[in-house]
Amino acid sequence: MISFIYLILVVVVLMRAFFIAFTPLVFLAVQAAEPEAKGLQPHPRGYVGYRVEKPIQLDGKLDDAAWQAAPWSDDFVDIEGDKKPKPRHRTRMKMLWDDKGLYIGAELEEPHIWATLTEHDAVIFQDNDFEVFLDPDGDNHLYAELELNAKNTTWDLLLPKPYKDGGRAINGWEIIGLKSAVHINGTMNNPKDTDTSWSVELFWPWDGLKELTGAAIPPKDGDQWRINFSRVEWDTEIVDGKYVKVKGKPEYNWVWSPQGVINMHRPERWGYLQFSSAKPGTAKFTPDDSAAVRDLLHEAYYAQKTFHEKNKRFAKDAEELKLKSDVKFEMTRNGFEAFLNTKAKRWAITNDARVFSEEMK
Repeated sequence: MISFIYLILVVVVLMRAFFIAFTPLVFLAVQAAEPEAKGLQPHPRGYVGYRVEKPIQLDGKLDDAAWQAAPWSDDFVDIEGDKKPKPRHRTRMKMLWDDKGLYIGAELEEPHIWATLTEHDAVIFQDNDFEVFLDPDGDNHLYAELELNAKNTTWDLLLPKPYKDGGRAINGWEIIGLKSAVHINGTMNNPKDTDTSWSVELFWPWDGLKELTGAAIPPKDGDQWRINFSRVEWDTEIVDGKYVKVKGKPEYNWVWSPQGVINMHRPERWGYLQFSSAKPGTAKFTPDDSAAVRDLLHEAYYAQKTFHEKNKRFAKDAEELKLKSDVKFEMTRNGFEAFLNTKAKRWAITNDARVFSEEMK
């Protein structure tokens, strides 16, 4: 009898561990059901990050001279964009870089600062958090995600490809040399007062990015990388003198560059970081001249996904998908490849969303 009870307890513990381990995958898989992209999209936001000569000492305060000279980004908006109300708390960020790595600073206005998670690689978005998504070469594959809460507890993970394309997060992956700091302008976990904000400083070494891309590292003046930021915010109430999340209410997702749908794992909608060696505030962001081609390829990609769900096969051409673009298709062993030719390059997208280009011969 004792052995049987012990066996039951073991099964329960294992089931609970399985649930916790796969919470982020289940959570994000639910978000994958979303409308398809239609034609040309608004150009994602862009930010010019300036080069600094001296390393920045991280304390979370963003009061170094280098940070003072760097421009603030546009305020964050709802993840779905203008179709949803403006966030009730302001969020904004800055970026700088040097020979050693990328600096990220953020300010999150918050009248009630709280956090509970203290274990590295916990599911940080269960607290209010700040998140970074980075794809240096902009191919939608092999990108990084970093989350941290007001206690400076971090979760870093690597995505070989988006969840919607069968990607599975590699939670054991660590950002080499990552440094982070948080400053609290108020008090932590104290409902008796009103706080002002919390701010974040991150240093992401180039050594921790080389495995993500074949692009030049360190980057060169004028190079552009794909990046986005998200802030998860939960509604809370005070129970027995403590902040408690309101049951049954989903989180808010406030982002720098709007995704259009509730899914951060659509890298094609992330913003652009443009590296500059100019004097802070003097360089202008240059829109991506391949943005229109990328949009049309993604339109074809989503149209194929929808067509396959209905017909259990991929369409052979744009006409069958009722597309108005000049996109062409090639059937492959794994599915399809859609492509468009420009004067200089052949641009393509695979059935698992990888975007790439080749010089025209």
